[in-house]
Amino acid sequence: MHRRITGLTALLVALPLTAAWAGTYDLTIGKTQTDVTGKPKTVLTINGTVPGPTLHFKEGEEVTINVTNTLDVDTSLHWHGLVLPYRQDGVPGISFDGIEPGETFTYRFPIRQSGTYWFHSHTGFQEQEGMYGSIVIDPKTPENFSYDRDYVVVLSDMHNDSGQTILHNLKKSSDYYNRDQRTVGDFLSDIRQDGLGATLRDRADWGDMRMMPTDIADVSGYTLLINGRNADQNWTGLFKPGERIRLRFINASAMTYFDVRIPGLKMQVVQADGNEVDPVAVDAFRIAVAETYDVIVEPKDKRAYTVFAEAMSRSGYARATLAPRKGMEAAIPPMSPRPQLTMADMGMAHRGMDHDAMGRVMDSDAMAHDGQPGAMQPKAGMDHAAMGHAMPGHDMPDTDKPSDPFYAPGSGLTPKAPNGGKFLSYDDLKAARPLYEDRPSTREIELRLTGNMERYFWSINGVKYSDAKPIRLRYGERVRFKFVNETMMTHPMHLHGMWSILDTGKGRWDPIKHVVSIAPGKTVYTETEVDAPGEWAFHCHLMYHMGTGMFRKIIVEGGPSQQAALRTKENEE
Repeated sequence: MHRRITGLTALLVALPLTAAWAGTYDLTIGKTQTDVTGKPKTVLTINGTVPGPTLHFKEGEEVTINVTNTLDVDTSLHWHGLVLPYRQDGVPGISFDGIEPGETFTYRFPIRQSGTYWFHSHTGFQEQEGMYGSIVIDPKTPENFSYDRDYVVVLSDMHNDSGQTILHNLKKSSDYYNRDQRTVGDFLSDIRQDGLGATLRDRADWGDMRMMPTDIADVSGYTLLINGRNADQNWTGLFKPGERIRLRFINASAMTYFDVRIPGLKMQVVQADGNEVDPVAVDAFRIAVAETYDVIVEPKDKRAYTVFAEAMSRSGYARATLAPRKGMEAAIPPMSPRPQLTMADMGMAHRGMDHDAMGRVMDSDAMAHDGQPGAMQPKAGMDHAAMGHAMPGHDMPDTDKPSDPFYAPGSGLTPKAPNGGKFLSYDDLKAARPLYEDRPSTREIELRLTGNMERYFWSINGVKYSDAKPIRLRYGERVRFKFVNETMMTHPMHLHGMWSILDTGKGRWDPIKHVVSIAPGKTVYTETEVDAPGEWAFHCHLMYHMGTGMFRKIIVEGGPSQQAALRTKENEE
C-alpha cells in the first residue's frame, strides 16, 4: 500500500491522529513563515506543518519512508525510541551521511514494538525550528487498558532566536537567558526570614560556585506549544462525557521540561516511553525532554478542562482544552511557585573551596578515572569530605538506593502537585510486560555528567564528544550504567537503538525507557541488554548540551548481522 501524507494548508494545526496508515510514506522537508511566537519567523516543516504528520504504524510490519529535502542545507530524520537496524537510525556521522539538498533518502525498517514515539531532525538545531512529528504504533495483542477516544499531545518550544544565535549568546554569557535572577528585594526578604548571617553565607556559597539558585534552565524566552499552537490559539480535543480519553503526551521540545496537570481530572498513567506500566493515578507529572507518557482521563461532566503544561523553570506555560464542543474553555490555573536550586541539589554544604562554574574543584591537567584528559579532579590538599560533593573517581554520598525517590529530600527541584495531590515519580513506574529476563549485569560503566557553565560546554566524564573515544559494548552482554550528575542541570539521557531498564529496585518489573532523566547531584542506575549490532548515539537530549559535547558514540561489537552491516557501510563510504 502506498499513501501520500499531504500537508495541510494552515501551519500549526492540531493533528490528533492524521490518517496515515502503514506501508510507504512520503515526507517532504521544507520551510514557511509563522508568527506563533508573536513575531514573523521562518520555521522548518514536514509536509507543510509544525508538528509534522502523525505516522501510524502496526507492530510487525515493514515500513518504507521516502524523505525529500527541499532545503538548501543537509537534513535528517531520527525515529526516536524505535528499535531498528542502525543504518536506518538517522543520525548524521554515525548511521548515515545525512540527506543533502534536493535528495530523497529512503528509510526501510521493521516495526518491532508498539506505543507512542516521535521523530525529529538530528541535524544541527533543526528540531527546535519545527522538524518533529509523532508516531503511533498499534500493538499485535490487546493492551491492558481500554479507551474510547485517542489524542496525540505534542509539547514543544519555539524561540525567536535561531539555534546558532542562542548558542552564540550562551557562549558569550551563560546567564544570557536567565531572566529570573535574585534581586535586592529577595535579599531583604531572606534577611527577614533567615537572618543576616545566614543570608550572607548563602550568597557567598552561590558566589563561590559562580552560580545562582535560579539556574533551572539554560534558555528562557521560548513560546511553549501544544500540537503547534500557543496558549491563545488553544488546541482543543473533543469528548463526550463519560468517555475514556487516551492522551499521548510527547515532549518534543529543545530544552523545556514540562509539569503537566489537568485541573479537575485525575490522570491514569498507562505507558512510559511506549512501554506499558501498571496503571498509576496521578494529579500531575513531569515529562523530560524527549520522553512520552500515555494517560487515560475520564471526564464525567459536560464542561471544559484545561490541559496545563508549565515549564519546570516556570518561565511560561502551554495550554490546551478538552471540551464537549468547540469554542468552550476552562479557567487557566495559576502557575506553581518558581523552584530554586538548594545546596541539597548541589551536594554542597560548605564553601571556601576553589570551584569551577559547576561547583567542582578543577584541575585541567588531571586525568579522569577513565584515563582521558580534561576531566575534573580534586586538587591536592583539598578536604573532599568537607565539600559534601563527590569528585570524579570517588563515589557520591550513598543516598541513592534504587527504591528511593529520584529527587533528594530538600531539593528545590522536587516536584509537587497543587493542593497536596499525587505527583508521578519514577519510583511509581512498574513494567506491566517486562521485555527481558532479570539477570545479573556483566559489567558496569560509570558516566559522570559534567560541564562548564561559564565556557558553556557539556561533557561526559569531563570529556567533550569531539575529544572522546567511543564506548564499546559486546553483543549479548548486559551492561549496567551508573549515571552521576555532577552539574546543577537536569539531564535527559537518551540511548539510541536499545532500551534502558531503569533500576527502581523492582527486579524484572523495573520500567523500560528510552530516556532517563537525571536530577542534579543524583546517582541513577540503568541496565541495557546489548542486542543491537552497529553504531549508536548516546546523549543528553537538551539540544545545547548535546550540541556542545554531552554525547558519545556507542559501538556494539559482534552479533549476527554486524559484519554484513559494517561491510555495507564500508562499501557506501
